[in-house]
Amino acid sequence: MNQKRIFILTIALLAVAGSAFSQTLAQARRWFTDKEFDKAKPVFARLVKQAPSNASYNYWYGACCYETGELAEALPYLETSARRKVIDGFLYLGRAYYDLYRFDDAIAQLEDHLYWLKQKKRDTSMADSLMVRFRQGARMIRGVEKVTVIDSFVVGKSDFLKTYMLSRESGEITGSQTDSLTLTGFVNEFGDRRIETSMDGDGHTRLYSSMKLADGWSKPSPLNGLEGSGENPNYPFLAADGITLYYAAQGEESMGGYDIFVTRYNSEDGTYFRPDNIGMPFNSPDNDYMYAIDDFNQLGWFASDRRQPEGKVCVYVFVPNPAKEVYDYETTDPARLISFARLDSIALTQADAAKVRIARQQLAQIMYGGKEKMQQHDFIFIIDDNSVYHTLKDFRSAEARRMFQSLLQKQKDIKALSDELVRLRSEYSSPSARERVTPAILDKEKRLVQLREETDILARDVRNTEIKALNN
Repeated sequence: MNQKRIFILTIALLAVAGSAFSQTLAQARRWFTDKEFDKAKPVFARLVKQAPSNASYNYWYGACCYETGELAEALPYLETSARRKVIDGFLYLGRAYYDLYRFDDAIAQLEDHLYWLKQKKRDTSMADSLMVRFRQGARMIRGVEKVTVIDSFVVGKSDFLKTYMLSRESGEITGSQTDSLTLTGFVNEFGDRRIETSMDGDGHTRLYSSMKLADGWSKPSPLNGLEGSGENPNYPFLAADGITLYYAAQGEESMGGYDIFVTRYNSEDGTYFRPDNIGMPFNSPDNDYMYAIDDFNQLGWFASDRRQPEGKVCVYVFVPNPAKEVYDYETTDPARLISFARLDSIALTQADAAKVRIARQQLAQIMYGGKEKMQQHDFIFIIDDNSVYHTLKDFRSAEARRMFQSLLQKQKDIKALSDELVRLRSEYSSPSARERVTPAILDKEKRLVQLREETDILARDVRNTEIKALNN
């Protein structure tokens, strides 16, 4: 074969190869546009390996990895595409940083994305909406609550409510399954008030309330005051005070998916005050919902699908705080703070060994002691790992028994004081009463904190006194 024929054959082969390459790239881009990222990813993986500095290949491959759940793999490629000023590379990198709780970095990337969108006169509405969420994340990471989580259970989404073992005094959570989610309701301790979730024909949900009448339940009426503070509300739980409502909703004020919100009933006009996002670690960029507090057993539950496979949810059991306490954003190591916020390790939250031990014993009593049997006792008081008392006769030490009776009285005082504060705070919602009730509220709040500290100390002294008697 002469040189001329070899040259012509070489050119033909190169043309065929170039055509095949163009077809492969074009097909991968079509898959990408059609959101078939799992199909497009191996093509872009090969291309970026062949041309590591190509900005577009880095963007496409990084975006495919992000969309298929490979965040760690996506990050360096998205960072390369952003450095090379790929407009949507800024967007995807911002989303990746957001998922990693690097909120300030996420905001910086989204600002660059918005800048170039405006330069190109492209629509910014989606990016503007994301910016609201990113900035909320940046605010929330500065107020991560200190929460002691004592256990967690990974269960199927369709029956996760079975893990919520609330005392009768905390009311009852009900649920009904649809094709896409569980619609839940709540009935209070007295069985005379119900809050339920209902779905309309368009698939949107709303919360309704009804009261028990002599001949059944009243016609459900929508809860007023929740409009504009979240979409598709669900998973309601009414606290023991009958005023504080927890629920989950989607929308711009959510970190992502469902977030947990809290609000209080305004008796003056029969509506609820504007709800607040309860923040981290309860909420995350994933779905978080069904927050419930059992004041009788001093335990709380909430569910989250963070880091869970499809169809699974993790239910966390925690110790409710009498007052919110947060980590110091300025002095806490950033990586450690993110770990607290994400609940990467529940062991990391268990700084108070005594609190954890008592709460775990309480949970064990609920799970294995028989709920009905447990509720027939006068009380439940945990002495140590081997001793749980239910009546005054159980005390061996007369001194410990006397101290425990004082403890019971203080607990009654706390309940009465809390009820009075609920009433005063309800009056405070009226502008004409604020000046009159403010001094009383402040005084009672101070006394409540003092009483709780006294009960904590007294409970410890009761245990120590009884343990000493048991060891003699």
